[in-house]
Amino acid sequence: MAEVIDDAAPALAGIIVPLVTPLQSTDAVDYAALELLLERVISGGASGIFLLSTCGEGASLSYRLRRELIAHTCRQVNGRVPVLVNITDTSPAETTAIAISAAEAGAEFAVLAPPYYLPLSQAELTEYVLRRLAECPLPLMLYNMPELTKVAIAATTVRRLMDERAIIGLKDSSGNLDYFAQLCALKRHRAGWSLLMGPEHLLVESVERGGNGGVCGGANLFPELFVGIYTAAAGDGSRLPELLATAERLEEIYLTEPPSAASVIKGLKQGLACLGIGNGRVAEPLGEVAPEGKARIQAIMKQLANK
Repeated sequence: MAEVIDDAAPALAGIIVPLVTPLQSTDAVDYAALELLLERVISGGASGIFLLSTCGEGASLSYRLRRELIAHTCRQVNGRVPVLVNITDTSPAETTAIAISAAEAGAEFAVLAPPYYLPLSQAELTEYVLRRLAECPLPLMLYNMPELTKVAIAATTVRRLMDERAIIGLKDSSGNLDYFAQLCALKRHRAGWSLLMGPEHLLVESVERGGNGGVCGGANLFPELFVGIYTAAAGDGSRLPELLATAERLEEIYLTEPPSAASVIKGLKQGLACLGIGNGRVAEPLGEVAPEGKARIQAIMKQLANK
């Protein structure tokens, strides 16, 4: 494809919420809590809802539950904001099946990370993405999450896949700002390409480098906070110090145990329970937050809810 330099608006921008999945049990969604959560983030200014993400514990949910969650969410959202669905799986057939279910339910975008468990070369990864793309009925966003998939999407691979018009962008959760800057430099080759940051503490730096927004777990709790940070970073930054101080305090709910994707999930679910949304239950194989951790999260949430 010839080089494209265009000011076309990105397909996705702003704050996308990687929605927590409230659970009654490991294989049952708490739909009352889900509905409260969806209304909270939509009214808080979210630009999209991302289902079955890391924060949503998608890899731990049965295929039946994933489909139920997608269908229920799409019905409630009813086109108010785009719904993105993570279709990543170790099975190519199941990956395609989830994509088809998402399209039938009314989702707008599919999201695909490298399949976890087996190491892949970049050539194998490219071929894998192209095969899934050929079978996917939705526009596709790439998802770079090397910490959990153990396979990074190289910048050269991203450049090759940008030539596929049905791939609309990439979410980067590597936490590597040098890599993110390389991706920003590639945007000049593709009009409307969306580049989103995963780690919420890097949202401002990503916007400064040319990113289009963030997929911020903390927006499950306080969507207005992260919408405000994004808006300030993209325009008038006078409020940034105050907003970032609040976000840094919020991040302490992730630190009741050594920091990891698991500690983030547990912190978010306990934080939502403090707001009256769900019971804090996490999907197996994760364990519950210790009592002292719950008390610490409750104190932080009480402070922030009263600000």
